[in-house]
Amino acid sequence: MSGEPKRMIVGISGASGAIYGVRMLEQLRAVGVETHLVISKPAVQTVTHECGLSITDLKSLATDVHSNADIGASIASGSFKTTGMVVAPCSVKSMSEIATGLTTTLLARAADVVLKERRRLVLMLRETPLHLGHVRTMAQVTEAGAILYPPVPAFYQKPQTIDDMVDHTVGRVLDLFDIETGTVNRWHGLGHPPQ
Repeated sequence: MSGEPKRMIVGISGASGAIYGVRMLEQLRAVGVETHLVISKPAVQTVTHECGLSITDLKSLATDVHSNADIGASIASGSFKTTGMVVAPCSVKSMSEIATGLTTTLLARAADVVLKERRRLVLMLRETPLHLGHVRTMAQVTEAGAILYPPVPAFYQKPQTIDDMVDHTVGRVLDLFDIETGTVNRWHGLGHPPQ
C-alpha cells in the first residue's frame, strides 16, 4: 500500500469491553488512519450500556461505517486493500464464526477476507473463565492466522486510571500493525521508568 494511507477495519462485537473498540477508533483517528467500522447487533447494546455513547456518536469516530448485514460492502472483498482488522472486543461467538469460516455477517466475512489475504487479524477476546471448547476454538483461529490478544492490563507501567490501562492495551495492539500512537509506556528494564 505504498503511497496510500493506512486503512484498518475495526469490528466491535457484543462482548463486554466496548471501550476497547471506542478507544481503538479514537487512537486510529488521532494518527490519521482510515477506519472501516462494523458493529454486531449485540455490540449496539454493549456500547450504549458500558460507554454511555449513542451509536451515532460511535459511528462518528470512524471514517466509514458498514452494516453488519451488508455482505456486499467494500471490506467483504480481498481486492479492497487494508492493513488488517481488529475485533475489539471479540466475543466467543464472533471468534467461533471466524475460526470456522462461517461468514453470515459482515464482521465474520471481513475477518475471513483478512485471513485469506494473509493480512493481520487481531481478536481482543473478552471471556473468562474459558472451557475446553473455547480453548480449542482459540487454537483453531490461531492456526488460521489470527492473533489472539485478550485485553489483559499491564501493571509495569503503573497505571493510575482505567483509561491508562485501556490506552496502553490498545496501543500495544496497534503495535502489531506498526502503528505508533504514543500511548504505550515502553519497558526499558528494571530501574528505568517506562517511557
